[in-house]
Amino acid sequence: MRFDTLQQWLDWQETLHPRKIDLSLERVGAVADTLGLREQAPVTVLVAGTNGKGTVATMVAALLQQLGFRVGLYTSPHLLQYNERVAIDGIPASDTDLCRAFAAVDVARGTRPLTYFEFGTLGAGWLFREKRVDFQVLEVGLGGRLDAVNVWDADVAAITCVDLDHQAWLGNDREQIGREKAGIMRAGRPVALGEETPPASVLDAALGLGAPISRLGRDYWLQPEPEGAGWRWCWAGTSMQLELGAGAREQLTGARGRNAATALAVLHLLGLQERLTPDAVRAGLSASPPARLQRLPGSPEWLLDVAHNPQSARELSGWLAAHPVPGPVAAIVALMADKERGPIFEALQGRVDVWVPIDIPSARALPARALAQELESLPGSRVVAAENPAAAIAAASAAAGPGGRVVVFGSFMTVQAVLESMDAAEPQTGTG
Repeated sequence: MRFDTLQQWLDWQETLHPRKIDLSLERVGAVADTLGLREQAPVTVLVAGTNGKGTVATMVAALLQQLGFRVGLYTSPHLLQYNERVAIDGIPASDTDLCRAFAAVDVARGTRPLTYFEFGTLGAGWLFREKRVDFQVLEVGLGGRLDAVNVWDADVAAITCVDLDHQAWLGNDREQIGREKAGIMRAGRPVALGEETPPASVLDAALGLGAPISRLGRDYWLQPEPEGAGWRWCWAGTSMQLELGAGAREQLTGARGRNAATALAVLHLLGLQERLTPDAVRAGLSASPPARLQRLPGSPEWLLDVAHNPQSARELSGWLAAHPVPGPVAAIVALMADKERGPIFEALQGRVDVWVPIDIPSARALPARALAQELESLPGSRVVAAENPAAAIAAASAAAGPGGRVVVFGSFMTVQAVLESMDAAEPQTGTG
C-alpha cells in the first residue's frame, strides 16, 4: 500500500493529475474495467441536477435502506470529513476501508493520472462491490455526460432540475446545461425529471434514446391533504397516502417537497413502491444531507445552507420569507469568483439585514474585501468586516441578537469554515 493514512492518500490524489477538473470518461472507464466494476455492478441509481441532487440521492438511499436493502451512497463534496462522501447503510466508510479501496484503484490505474474526484469515485465503487451492496446511489459531481460516476449505466436515472451554474464547463444556458445532464440517461431505461418544465434538450435526449421519462407535475406529484398532517403522492392516476406526522407540511414545502416526490418516483421506477410502508416513507423522506436549510436552535438561531447559485438563493429567500424571526438576520457569506453574484444578491434583497463576508481557503473564492465592496453597493445594506470565521461568528451573533437569525451560505467551503471554527471554539474537557 502506497500510504498508511487516509489524509496521505487524499493529499497525494490532489497532486496526481495536473488539472483539478478534466472531464472525460476514458481514464476512469479504463480503470473501472480493470477492476471489473461495471460488469459486476449492483443496481445503480444516478442522480444529476443543478440543485437538489444530494437531497434526492440521500432520500433514495434512505428509502431503500428502510426496505431492508444494503445500500451504498456516494455524494460530494463533504463538509468536515472525506468519509461523509462514501456511506453504506447510512454509516460513513472508515479510514481503513477507504485506504484499502484507494490502494486497489492505485494498482489498477497503472500510470493513468486520475483526478481527485475520479480516484474517489472509483474507490467508492470498489468498496460498494466489496461490501456487496444491493444498490449503489451515485450523485453526479459536475454535469453528467462526462462526470466520473457516468461510467456506470444507470438502471434508473434522476435529474432534479436544470439551471445556470458551472457555465464554464457546462454551457451558458439551460439547453446546453440540460444536454450535459441528460448524458446520464441510457437507452430504454427510465428517468425521473424533478421539474415541471425541463429544457427541451433533456426531453429530446430521452426521446432519442427511447428512455421512458416521468415528469414532476405531469406523471407524479406530492400534495398535502386539505386537513391534518397527511400527504398524498400521486402517480398517473394512482395515489399513495403518506402519514408523515406533525411538521411534515412545513418540511416538505418548496424544493424539499419536489425532491421528496422525485425520490419516491425513483422507488416507483425501481418497482418498489408497493413495498413502502408509512414508517419507511416517514424515515426515508426525513433523511437529509447536512447544510441544506439546516437549523441549529439557539439564541440567535443558526441556519446552514450550501446555496451557491441563483436558483438555490431563490429557494433560500423563499424559506426565509416563510419562516421569519422577530430579530435581524445576519448572513455570513463567501462566494466563488466565477459565480453569477448579482442574481444571488437580488434574490436575497430584503431578507438579510447585515452581511458578514469572509475569506475561505480556495483560490476560486472572491476575496472578502471585494465581496464586501459589492455588498455595500446594495440599497440599504449594512456590511460588517471580519478578519476570520471566528470573528465573523461573533459579529453575526451580535448583529442578529437573541431574537434574530444567522444564515451561513455561499458554498460548501463557507459552511465548512464556520463549522470548523465553531468546533474549535467548543470548550475542551478532560483530566490532567
